[in-house]
Amino acid sequence: MKPRTRGFTLFELVVVISIIGVLAAVLLNRLWFYQEKAEQVAMQSTLQAVKTGLQIRLAELIITYRQQEAARLEVENPTQWLSILPTDYAGDYRKPLQPGAWYYDSARRQLVYVPRNNNHLEVAAEDGVKQLRFEVKLIKYQSVIYGSRVESVEGVRLVAVYPYRWL
Repeated sequence: MKPRTRGFTLFELVVVISIIGVLAAVLLNRLWFYQEKAEQVAMQSTLQAVKTGLQIRLAELIITYRQQEAARLEVENPTQWLSILPTDYAGDYRKPLQPGAWYYDSARRQLVYVPRNNNHLEVAAEDGVKQLRFEVKLIKYQSVIYGSRVESVEGVRLVAVYPYRWL
């Protein structure tokens, strides 16, 4: 009988390589998941900044008694009310689209985000394209003053055109 030499057998080497492969696959899967979550947080942060800019602009119009100009908020690019444009803002919506960027679609009057990582994103768009589209909507109310109806603007929202959710 031969004495056993030191080292790994072929079987032990295959088992170790298999375990390392499985661990690497799990690690990469989690890495992609967290990259997508980071993109989601960045997108929501930019969206909140645009909402805040719109609300400040509406407040400015109300305070300066120019409420009749509020209707322009629904048709203009909402990023113009930001003091600093987002670093991922790419301007007018035209093809080819860069993933991970914001655009303004002037034909539809919508703010558009094209996600870079969209494996865990569901968008109920009619065309099936995974783009997040938002429109500016004024919140209006009607009141009766001295017997006549008066419509006033009380707020502004940035609403999703198509429902979406990150899983």
